[in-house]
Amino acid sequence: MQSTASVDLNSDLGESFSRWTLGDDEALLDVVTSANVACGFHAGDPTVLRRTCELAAARGVVVGAQVGYRDLPGFGRRFIDVDPAELVNDVLYQVGALEAFARVAGTRVAYVKPHGALYNAIVHHEAQAAAVVEAVRRYDPALPVLGLPGSRFLDLAAAAGLRTVAEAFADRAYTPAGTLVPRSQPGAVLHDAEEVARRCVRLATAGEVVAVDGSVVPVAAESICVHGDTPGAVGIARRVRAALEEAGVRVAASA
Repeated sequence: MQSTASVDLNSDLGESFSRWTLGDDEALLDVVTSANVACGFHAGDPTVLRRTCELAAARGVVVGAQVGYRDLPGFGRRFIDVDPAELVNDVLYQVGALEAFARVAGTRVAYVKPHGALYNAIVHHEAQAAAVVEAVRRYDPALPVLGLPGSRFLDLAAAAGLRTVAEAFADRAYTPAGTLVPRSQPGAVLHDAEEVARRCVRLATAGEVVAVDGSVVPVAAESICVHGDTPGAVGIARRVRAALEEAGVRVAASA
């Protein structure tokens, strides 16, 4: 199969903390084109952030700020009803922290992607979506933002003049509405590398994915995420990239 499509392959990285290690960042950085690096609020610490930026820079992988709720114990996967004004400052703080380590490593923060519960909340939560947009706009209005197609976040970002990058997920199940199946439900995370690879080729070439009820959902995505903390993430990412390239899809950073 031949294709003229191009897609970014990203992964959530830098999520280890102190002596606790999560994922294989080095191996994933040999596969992906963009690294969503945790900024210390939901995961990561200064040493982890610096090392992740250095590893990414050495491989020519684009660095993005993966911003989340202030929730280390819950890994940022619990909704927090934070005041929007505080959320603006929390996002600014995280992007600024990562920017420092990125610059020391010889690169810079090239985009912003919300993490976990914040990512899912701002699909519909108007006030928090607006807060994240405001933070990025005030920090650097040239920074692109990654988010779910059709989300309030991307709509508000576009209205504010930010460049938006629609994102799909390689290893997450979709609802018929085009949202992600909550992690609390069975089958929300996919683990079969071949199945995931087939889904990604379909996403990149046809702009669609099969939802949990068997319906076909249109998903026009410029970037595809493989979660770094999913068991077997490295093997999945390698198979996905190989399948995309076999299908004639160009794999390149979107930011």
